[in-house]
Amino acid sequence: MPFKKLIHSIKDTLKFKGYDTPLPLQKKILSKIKGGTSMFCIAPEGAGKTTSIIISVVQKLKGEAFEDAPRALIFVKDKEAALDLKLEFDAYTKKTDLRVYCAYEEHNIELQREELYLGTDIVIATPKRLNRIFFLNGINLNKLQMCIVDDAEFLFRNNNFAEVTRTPESIGNCQYLVFSTTYDARFDRWRESFMYHAEVIKSV
Repeated sequence: MPFKKLIHSIKDTLKFKGYDTPLPLQKKILSKIKGGTSMFCIAPEGAGKTTSIIISVVQKLKGEAFEDAPRALIFVKDKEAALDLKLEFDAYTKKTDLRVYCAYEEHNIELQREELYLGTDIVIATPKRLNRIFFLNGINLNKLQMCIVDDAEFLFRNNNFAEVTRTPESIGNCQYLVFSTTYDARFDRWRESFMYHAEVIKSV
């Protein structure tokens, strides 16, 4: 998908950052993501995976806030990763009214529940904290359109794989995107349980 087909706020940010044309990975995946394809995106560091996530989410949500429940959920490994990703999102959402919220263990959970209740469009969360908030009825996942895992290598430490696997049990029809540097055989379980017909896109 050429950058010219994106909404203006994204194009303006890309231009400001000096990105004139999509990277090879982005040429492969952006149009597929826009079309609703679930996928495992396997590519090395520096291939443009994180920027692809941000572009795809902001584009999918049309740069517009809507009601209170989040429409995009992104799993990350820890607080630092959540805050770093939010900073990247902030650059692309500053000309929109999209609301981005981070949920992680180091923050008071009751305060997080209250803040989420006020409404958000995009949630960036660690798996354990997201599940704890959910089981305390602190977040509504019924409106999710996109469920994403960034830098998915972390899934195979500290029971994170099992934590993320719980989420699809609580939501309806949704697009799933997993970004990683390698494809782990354990991902086959997701393809059999909820990521039906997911494509595996590899880039070097």
